Amino acid sequence: MDIVIIGDGKVGHKLAMQLSGEKYNVTLIDKSERKLRNAVNEMDVSCVVGDGASADIQRQADVPGADLVIACASTDEMNLFCCLLARKLGAKQTIARVRNPIYHNQIDLLKEDLKLSMAVNPERALAGEISRVLIFPSAAKLETFVKGRVELVEVTYPSHSSIDGLSLSELYKKHQIKMLVCAVQRDGEVYIPDGNFVPQPGDKINITASHPEIEKFLKLTKGIIGKAKNVMICGGGRVAYYLGSQLLELGMQVKIIEVDEKRCMELCDLLPKATIIHGNATDHELLEEEGISKADAFVTLTGMDEENIIMSMYAKSRHVPKVVTKINDEGLQSMVDQLGMESVVSAKNVTANAITSYVRAMRNSMGSANVETVYKLIGGKIEALEFRIREKTRYTGIPLKDLKLKSNHLVACIVRNRRTIIPGGNDTLEVGDSVIVISMGQGLEDLQDIMR
Repeated sequence: MDIVIIGDGKVGHKLAMQLSGEKYNVTLIDKSERKLRNAVNEMDVSCVVGDGASADIQRQADVPGADLVIACASTDEMNLFCCLLARKLGAKQTIARVRNPIYHNQIDLLKEDLKLSMAVNPERALAGEISRVLIFPSAAKLETFVKGRVELVEVTYPSHSSIDGLSLSELYKKHQIKMLVCAVQRDGEVYIPDGNFVPQPGDKINITASHPEIEKFLKLTKGIIGKAKNVMICGGGRVAYYLGSQLLELGMQVKIIEVDEKRCMELCDLLPKATIIHGNATDHELLEEEGISKADAFVTLTGMDEENIIMSMYAKSRHVPKVVTKINDEGLQSMVDQLGMESVVSAKNVTANAITSYVRAMRNSMGSANVETVYKLIGGKIEALEFRIREKTRYTGIPLKDLKLKSNHLVACIVRNRRTIIPGGNDTLEVGDSVIVISMGQGLEDLQDIMR
């Protein structure tokens, strides 16, 4: 597939890294020669220096022959114009990043006229990810497969519980839990464990199971936290607006602290049911006055990573049950892990993952792959993929114990006729199944790719 990305900013660069890593033919357009020089040194991409809104520049980048054009430039208007021009020149599909709430709320009216395949709003997507975590705050991260029937959650393995020292197979058997620990992060290393693996307190583990089984595990380990009811948000930007809207619809109480007085007035109009506080959320006295100790959840959404980290550390010291931290700089991730911050989110990662999933779906429709959904786990080191078995193959009907899987690949879950199966060695893959696979590799196109 030939993909052209307009704009080598945070989202564009992340996308180029992911898509080129999956062996797509990627061309980057940007006005900055320096940025593109860095991109060429980092990844396998072609580059064109210039304005993506220029027909000549788009022709240079071979937009007329592109399967997909993704516009991630600095303004919504530029992105929409670039996509319209790309379709006019012959590009098969286009995706625009649209951040303005007014534009995004009306985009469905314009999609057909603009010939736009997809519009992505990073701030809205990030708010959606945060709200999912606040609904089920026991999880550091939560994704769903097969229309919500299977959940993939990241939690920290507990200490001083009844499961201390048990191997995974002993844990499943002793407590009759139908789940699978499919990935583990320990001391910076990542593992796809087998049944003999013994988790240690502090490990970050990823679990696949149905929601009731995950709740059963968390109750067993005393790790269950009730749904957040009282949420304090620091920073009143677009993410805070979208998140506040979603949480209010869920019946939660929302308090937003914003340093800019004019923005506070805007938020009062936009979110009349929320409490808007004018002040600096780095001021501990203000946080105490506004009831941080009574909050069920604390979310830091300012534009400064360092401020977000410091505020989150303070919230943890005040024993707020759930703390969510927004961080843009991936270089800070390892430090944040060492500080014990579990729920760390990034708009560019959420956006890149959403677009990558769309690209995978495109490839499915072109007949070159059958991946339904893909999620990046543990900083992109592991992928969780959903496959659909549409026809009989050499691996259907054979017990999993007799299939020779490549190392660092795991069949984590099977959904058959709306029934969730955590597979054992005697289970088989059948036509019509949805299959969740965990892989330490990248770019899997077919379930067959995990077989030796």
